[in-house]
Amino acid sequence: QVQLVESGGGLVQAGGSLRLSCAASRSGLSINSMGWYRQGPGKEREFVASITTGGIPDYANAVKGRFTISRDNAKNTVELQMNSLKSEDTAVYSCYAAVPRAGVYWGQGTQVTVSS
Repeated sequence: QVQLVESGGGLVQAGGSLRLSCAASRSGLSINSMGWYRQGPGKEREFVASITTGGIPDYANAVKGRFTISRDNAKNTVELQMNSLKSEDTAVYSCYAAVPRAGVYWGQGTQVTVSS
């Protein structure tokens, strides 16, 4: 069993920045893709960003140029640097980790609120 623990959410004004972090409970674990999804109020969950083991990122169009994803394979952590935040970025952000032969694990989610 793998647990993902997120941190870094909070309240920020529009135009501000936040950094989200997500750590897997077990070190030395083989993880393929890691990334983030979000679910805003009254909206469906949507993809935000992902990153491969080799460090290749992918971003939703809505966040390109503003968000940066990174990971530390040795520590099994993934981070999301969010800049130029907009009110529409308000959502619960959840990280995930795809573990070979085990499936996809999810964090509990962290609230990000952007005030305009």
